[in-house]
Amino acid sequence: MQLAKGIEWTTHVCTIIALLPEGKGLSVDALAEFFELPAAYLSKQMQALRRAGIAQSVRGKGGGYRLAQSPDAITLLDIVIAIEGPSPAFRCTEIRQNGPCGLERSECKRPCEIAAAFAAAEQAYRSALESKTLASIMQEAAMNSTPEHMMEIAGWVQRQSS
Repeated sequence: MQLAKGIEWTTHVCTIIALLPEGKGLSVDALAEFFELPAAYLSKQMQALRRAGIAQSVRGKGGGYRLAQSPDAITLLDIVIAIEGPSPAFRCTEIRQNGPCGLERSECKRPCEIAAAFAAAEQAYRSALESKTLASIMQEAAMNSTPEHMMEIAGWVQRQSS
């Protein structure tokens, strides 16, 4: 399974905007510059996060995007659903009913074994993403980074949001 680039991008962006002081935001242009991403595409992804209630836009001086919820209330699954939508990755089209040996619809009283296996895998995948919050990702990143790098990021956020 390959996830859209927007999921990676917006998850990283959320870790940055989580550092903002109250009432401040960061522009899409600043965030795109920070990660060297195309601003127009990132803007569409940020709008999806806003529609999902993960991010909010702030107007005026120091405006831009900020988190709409606390980082411990946002799961990785929330971000995936905001960008990709709620539909499962695997969609059974019942091809077992096609072809010269196809089953009759009336014979298909339960999901086929293939659809059941993919549904179980999807549930495991979604459960794993739901168990990871943005706060836990940020904590792990901080533990695996140097204090100097964390200060560099915090300084950049501070300068951009002033």
